[in-house]
Amino acid sequence: MAPTKAPDSSRRSDRSRRAILDAALALVTEVGYRRTTIEGIAARAGVGKQTIYRWWPSKAAVLMDAFLDLAGRSAEGVAAGSESAGEPGEGEQAPGIPDTGDLVADLKLVLRATVDELNDPVLEAPTRALTAEGIVDAKLGAAFVHKLLDPQLALYVTRLRAAQEAGDIRADVDPRTALELLIGPLMHRWLLRTLPLTHAYADEIVEYAIGGLAPRP
Repeated sequence: MAPTKAPDSSRRSDRSRRAILDAALALVTEVGYRRTTIEGIAARAGVGKQTIYRWWPSKAAVLMDAFLDLAGRSAEGVAAGSESAGEPGEGEQAPGIPDTGDLVADLKLVLRATVDELNDPVLEAPTRALTAEGIVDAKLGAAFVHKLLDPQLALYVTRLRAAQEAGDIRADVDPRTALELLIGPLMHRWLLRTLPLTHAYADEIVEYAIGGLAPRP
C-alpha cells in the first residue's frame, strides 16, 4: 500500500489567505467599508474568524493587505503590457517610471495607466471605500499613505530628479511638489467625478505641468 501523503499545510494556508483577501475586497465593494465585518469576511471566505485573527489584528488590516495585494497584481499587469516602453535588461521590466529620455512621453504613459486603474471597476470601488474611510480614520489614512501612496510617489520623485539632471526641468523645482501637479488633478477629477477621467486629460496634465516646470529661456 502506497504511503498516505500528508496534507500540504502551506498550500492550504495560501488558499485560505487568498479566499480571505478576495472576500474582503468583494464585501467592501458591495456594502462599503463601514458595513464590512470580520464575521462577513469569514463567512464569505469559508473560514473561521479565528483564522482571520491569526493573521490580522483588525478589519482595517485585512482590507489594507487585500487592497495592496490587488494593487500589486494590477501593477504587474500594467508592467507586462508595457514592456516595449522601456529598456529593461535580460527581458525583465525595469522598476519605476520608464526613463526613455523623453520625460513627457514617459509621464503620459504612467498617467494613462493610472487613469485605466482608477476607471477599472475591480479597483475603483475598494479604492474609493478606503480613500473615503481614510479621510475620517486618521490611522487607516496614515497606513494607506505609508504602505501604498508613498512608495508610488517616490517613483515620480526619482524620475523628476533624473529629468533635472538631464536639464528637462528647472533645477530649483522641488520634485515632491511637482509630482502633485501631475497626480493631484487626476485624483480631484476622479474623487469628485467633475468630468470624465480620460487618456486625453492625462496627456493635457502632463503637457501643462511640464510646460510650467521646464527651464525658462
